[in-house]
This record gives sequence, structure tokens and C-alpha cells, in this order.
Amino acid sequence: MLYKDLTGVRPEILQAVERMGFTEMTEVQEKTIPVMMAGHDVIAKAPTGTGKTCAFGIPIIERIDPSRPLPQAVILAPTRELAQQIAGDLEDLTHFLPDVRTVCVYGGADMQKQANRLKKGCQIVVATPGRLMDHMRHKSIDVSAVTSIVLDEADEMLNMGFYKDVRKIIDAMKARKSLCMFSATISREVMDIGWLYQRDAEEIIVQPVQASQPKITQYTLCTTGRSKLADVAQIIISGGYKRVMVFCNTKFTTATLTNQLARLNFVTDCLHGDLSQGERNKIMAAFREGKIAVLVATDVAARGIDVEDVDAVINYEVPSSNEYYTHRIGRTGRAKKAGVSYLLYDASEKKRVDELLRLTRSKATPVHWDESHTTLIEEKVDTGDKFQIRSYF
Repeated sequence: MLYKDLTGVRPEILQAVERMGFTEMTEVQEKTIPVMMAGHDVIAKAPTGTGKTCAFGIPIIERIDPSRPLPQAVILAPTRELAQQIAGDLEDLTHFLPDVRTVCVYGGADMQKQANRLKKGCQIVVATPGRLMDHMRHKSIDVSAVTSIVLDEADEMLNMGFYKDVRKIIDAMKARKSLCMFSATISREVMDIGWLYQRDAEEIIVQPVQASQPKITQYTLCTTGRSKLADVAQIIISGGYKRVMVFCNTKFTTATLTNQLARLNFVTDCLHGDLSQGERNKIMAAFREGKIAVLVATDVAARGIDVEDVDAVINYEVPSSNEYYTHRIGRTGRAKKAGVSYLLYDASEKKRVDELLRLTRSKATPVHWDESHTTLIEEKVDTGDKFQIRSYF
């Protein structure tokens, strides 16, 4: 379905969509926009990179009253980066609606400056739960008139320990008419929020098919702690990858691996929770511009990052949750391009890897190095036959 065929949407919004270069709706947008426009609650399960921001952004903006400069809609996101990204997309969507203002509030930034922006008036607030609670406690924001709330990446947000904060925020919205949740997976916590606060929610499921998410070829490599660094380096070199994301489970491992790769002359940097917001923005800008070839990151720091042309994702460590794996590999295969991911593990983690792949319904091919440690060989599990992966090396 084409955007121009949408009915009941302000021409300024459609003009903004055209300015953003979009003509055809993705599956999640085509399914979600009419339902939200009708005022129904939504719980949507959709892969990363499928255009969820426009899916909820267009109906929210359409319902905004520009003459009332007070918060009418709140979008909650689990991380600063995702909140900033959503706010940027909403500002693009309201480009021709100058009286509709969006304010983004998140931790790690000056709270007083955020309070000043809120005081000037806005209709849409994009926030991380913790920082929004801070502003509510300091009475720099009043959410009692908010009619719409969206939880983006709801599974991760609730799994990160924001469950109680999210409930307090929703409870404070006395004028709430709709609650919509978007998530890559539907966890127990997501279902709990739905049972407590949604009314006859429309369930929308978007499968990660070729039409909405390009194929991500997944490989698993059994390795050891001593050879992991060499494995990562050789995967990048032999694959000829120009832009790679490497995921670790801890800030310490992230920083250590970044230093080790730098000593091997890779242009690299790391992203983790201890960095200031200015440092994080600078690193992300360099990665998007191609000045950094290898970005090493923790799961929380990288959540919601939208960078096109990520050639490969390397799971340096087995993720601590199944949801993390889904989001990790979703960093590649954007903009209708094929992607590739590698999951490194040691022999003691084999059972965990098998379970992770089964529960996330992922099909991954085991590989191992040839004798010279220069080419990965694909293992045919059913017959034992082996052949080279020539399409990637």
C-alpha cells in the first residue's frame, strides 16, 4: 500500500513522508496505522528495522491538537540512543507542522535543560522511563492530559527493570485513551502490561520474511578463549567487511576487545553505558560516516541503533538472553540488503547455543576454519560433507 493512499491523514504528514523518501508502507505500517487511527490499542510483534516508528508516529501526530502546547502523547524507549532516534524521526514527520513540537528526555544529559524545553511547551514527549520519572517527581512535566502512550522495544524495556516505573507512568496518565506496544518478542512482562492496561488490543504479528527483513545468513563457530580475538580479526579480514558490529556481554570485555583490535590496526571504538552522551553521539556519528570500521558494543548501549550497510554482526559472547540475540543480528540486513552474523562459543556453551537458536527459531550453520585459519568451512551436519563459503570470503 502506498502512503498517498492513506485516508484521514493530514496532507502535511504525507508531504513529510514524501520528503523522507518513503512511498510504500512496510507490512507493520500497513497493518498498524489504520488500527491506531481508529483509536484501538495495539500489541505488535515485529522484527527490528521494519519501520515501527512511522507505524505509531503517523497516527499519534494525526491525533495531536497543535493549539494545546502540553503533552498529549508519550513514547517510551529503553535507551537514550533509541529515544533520540525516535524523536528525530518524529521531527521529520512534523516538518510541515511547526506548531507540533517534540521533546526528548533521557538520562546522561542535563536535566535542567530538558526541564526548560518541557516548560516551553510540547505535544509529544519521547523518553526513557527513568528520566521521565525524574521529571515527574520534580514536577517539570504533567502527564495527566496525555491521551496516547507507546512502549517501543517493550520487551527490552521491561526486562531491564523498568516494569514498576512503566506502571507508575501509565497510572499517572488519567486521560489515557490508548496504549500501544511494539516489540521484537512478546515476553511475560509485556503480556502483563497488556492484561493490566489494554482494552481489546489488536494483535499484530509481522514475520521476519524476505519482504520486510532481508535474509540474514547465520553462522556458529566453536572456539576457545585464546583464539577468539584471532577469530574475530580473521572473520573481518577474510570477509572483506567494511562496517562490522561486535557484541559483548559486559563493559569490561567491550573495552578490552576494542583495545586488542586497535593494536591489530583495526579502526575501532566501543559503545557502553559508562560513556557520556556526547561521547556516544560522537562515536555513532563516526560509525555512520564510515570513519569507524568496527564498533564493539554492549547490548543495552546498542539497542535501537539504526545504521544502514552494517555488513556483519559478530557475537563475541553468547548473549545472556534470547531477545538480545534477536536484536543483535537485526543490526545487519537493513535497507533490503543481505546480512551475515557469526555466533562464537566454546564447547561448554553448546547446549545453550542450541537452545537459543531453537527458541529464537534461527537457522544457523556451523562452520570451522581450514588448516591455515584463513577460510571458514561450512559443516553439513546431516552428511558430514564440507565445502567452502565462497559467497562471503
